[in-house]
Amino acid sequence: MSKTTLKLTFIVLCLTLFNCKKESVSFNNYKYANEENVLICENLDTKLYLEALLSFEDDIASYYDKKNKNIRRAHSFYFREAIANKAKYEEFVTPHTMEVFEALKKDKDLWNDDNSINYNADIFTCIASNFKVVGLQTTFNALVSTNSMSPELFGAPLKTHVKNAHEDRYMAAYIALDLFYAKLFDLDPATIIERTEPSNNEESVISQENTISIDKKETQEAPNQ
Repeated sequence: MSKTTLKLTFIVLCLTLFNCKKESVSFNNYKYANEENVLICENLDTKLYLEALLSFEDDIASYYDKKNKNIRRAHSFYFREAIANKAKYEEFVTPHTMEVFEALKKDKDLWNDDNSINYNADIFTCIASNFKVVGLQTTFNALVSTNSMSPELFGAPLKTHVKNAHEDRYMAAYIALDLFYAKLFDLDPATIIERTEPSNNEESVISQENTISIDKKETQEAPNQ
């Protein structure tokens, strides 16, 4: 084979690799494979991230609004508990979500060596670029550029908009990755089991408490909207 042919082969191979999307880690047990992929990121395979988002939302909807599975309410309630470090993960995380988490743990671009989130990961670059609220894009990028990014600091401006996470799917993806999956490292997978349906009384109490709490919070925030 001539040197010219080798060079052309090398160039073609480089172009092919450059134009291919970065593959996510291996995962086969997709529960939401038929759902539309709402996370569109250039040169990045987001199938696993979408699975992570939808599994997270199913878990919080089933726990915080068992009767109606209202994602808007679930996001609002979960966000407040997550920021306050009061979320009781062992009570609502499902085996499938833990399986997704195990796959995410193998995504070397997503985590730093200490298992903290790598905000410079390709998925976060995509997420930040697609927040519907421009102010959130600006704040996120400023915090990352100064190495100051943390859920606590970003949570302050985010709390005003979290009620719209059911519409802003990139915001929802941020919440899922940084405020949910990043919290699961200390959770023992062996303790996570498929749960039986709660009794009517238990379901009623949980639903009423969550609805009252969220309605009260949204009423207090209404004048600032």
